[in-house]
Amino acid sequence: MLRKLLLLVLCWWPLVGQSNTIYKCMKDGKVVFSQNACPDDFSQHRIEYQLGITTETDTDRRVQANDPLKDILSSGGTISVEKLLQLLDGELYRLKQENSYFDIIRVSEIQKLERKLYWDKLEKTDPKYLAELAKTHQRYDELIASNLNMIKLLNDRKMQILAAMPEPE
Repeated sequence: MLRKLLLLVLCWWPLVGQSNTIYKCMKDGKVVFSQNACPDDFSQHRIEYQLGITTETDTDRRVQANDPLKDILSSGGTISVEKLLQLLDGELYRLKQENSYFDIIRVSEIQKLERKLYWDKLEKTDPKYLAELAKTHQRYDELIASNLNMIKLLNDRKMQILAAMPEPE
């Protein structure tokens, strides 16, 4: 009986693992959602849901983009000021977006702690709950502070670059 149950679980495991992934198939202005990969004649985006965050990825792109910093360093060449400013703006945007994700995840983890508190029938003054809450706040405060420091450094560097640029005539 145990072997049959184990076999059943092992057979269903791959299907359960795919439950957080949906494919968005597009062709001729029509959109179809599927749990299976799209046929070749459709354009495909993969939509994943994990930890309360939904991400949509264009999976038609077969070529991986190179890291711009690695390209610059390996080419031995120089980069234009406009391109440098564009890269700085991109990184600033990414860091700000990451901070907003950290806030969302923090709220989700706090809600998880509160649900656990409710089901365990404990008070909000419970020392174990307060310790977990403080630990959660500390972890995300450190991550956000690190990003804010990097944002400040990048903004300072951007201001230096802009100050060194000649004025347009």
